[in-house]
Amino acid sequence: MTSFFQSLGMSYEGAWFTATIAGILLIAFPLMLAVALIIYGERKLWAAFALRRGPNVVGPFGILQSFADGLKVFLQETIIPSASNRGLFLIAPIITFTVALMAWAVIPFGDGVVLADINVGLLYILAISSLGVYGVVISGWASNSKYPFYSAMRAAAQMISYEVSIGFILICVVLWAGTFNMGGIIAGQKGHVLGFINAYALNPLLFPIAVMFLISAMAETARAPFDLTEAESELVAGYQTEYSSMAFALFWLGEYANVLLMCALNAILFWGGWLPPVDWAPLYMVPGIIWFFAKILVMFFIFAWVKATVPRYRYDQLMRLGWKIFLPISLFWVFLVSGYLMLTRYDCKDSERMYISQVTDVEKGKTYTAEKPANRWDGICRSELNVAGKASK
Repeated sequence: MTSFFQSLGMSYEGAWFTATIAGILLIAFPLMLAVALIIYGERKLWAAFALRRGPNVVGPFGILQSFADGLKVFLQETIIPSASNRGLFLIAPIITFTVALMAWAVIPFGDGVVLADINVGLLYILAISSLGVYGVVISGWASNSKYPFYSAMRAAAQMISYEVSIGFILICVVLWAGTFNMGGIIAGQKGHVLGFINAYALNPLLFPIAVMFLISAMAETARAPFDLTEAESELVAGYQTEYSSMAFALFWLGEYANVLLMCALNAILFWGGWLPPVDWAPLYMVPGIIWFFAKILVMFFIFAWVKATVPRYRYDQLMRLGWKIFLPISLFWVFLVSGYLMLTRYDCKDSERMYISQVTDVEKGKTYTAEKPANRWDGICRSELNVAGKASK
């Protein structure tokens, strides 16, 4: 995109800046539209599960209901409690909304279709997603009310509990893919299972952590059955209790943007991202972005299905699942995956192993003979270098 703006006569700096802003807008505006539509879709799903009709009045099939709700909250009065910390009270929903958008900068929508293709994309997402709790904690404290404050404490504990297990799960994926780059992780899934299935999730060794990541993603975004931060039977509306108008709407937009982000991460890390489900040439005629969106919708359907059918956990059950079940299992899986890779992927025959046997000093015209490695696993395998020739012995 930078080259396009340069062709219009702009300098490189101006073209780069304009291309970056355009890329941000191309992600942010469709994402906001997607949030409005998935809220409608989720309400329709909940209605179907409960044998109801759901939204059906505003617009054809009720599709404009989310936009009507958005207009309603936009026109409402913003009420700020007199005892609250005014500055922090107003900035909390902005933090939640902004952080939810920032993570999408490294999400690849197709081969090369990404705003920032950085080598540490997965680390960036892990860091950004952990910042989301700050908006909730600040809103709970700034409200100067007991129910939002209880919700803020719950959110902090819940976020920490499941960030740990998510971190170990991501280590397993990085070990298998050999990269933190999101595009590289997707490329590593091509023909991964049986030579034609594009998914890590169907690998018997990675399937359990794919399930754990899906459940942890629900807890990370405080979705049912882990929505203890806004349990209406206990905390009225949790950290959102004192909010109204657009401040309340920003919390909702941030929450659903995070839900979509976790659905996208599930699709990227375990289900092949923009790749078709099967490595079959005709399927690649469908644009990769279509496959990616389809996988996101399937993941979102699972999120909505769970919210409509699974009862809310007690808080002690939530903590027990995170610390006593997911944490030890994910930590054990790191050892299991790394051990399996050491025994299989990095195994190399002696005849294939290469190491430096001689070093020549060009300036002095001398050649030095290196000592033979003491361990059989020293050196590098010829297949890793993709070079011909006999290995040194």
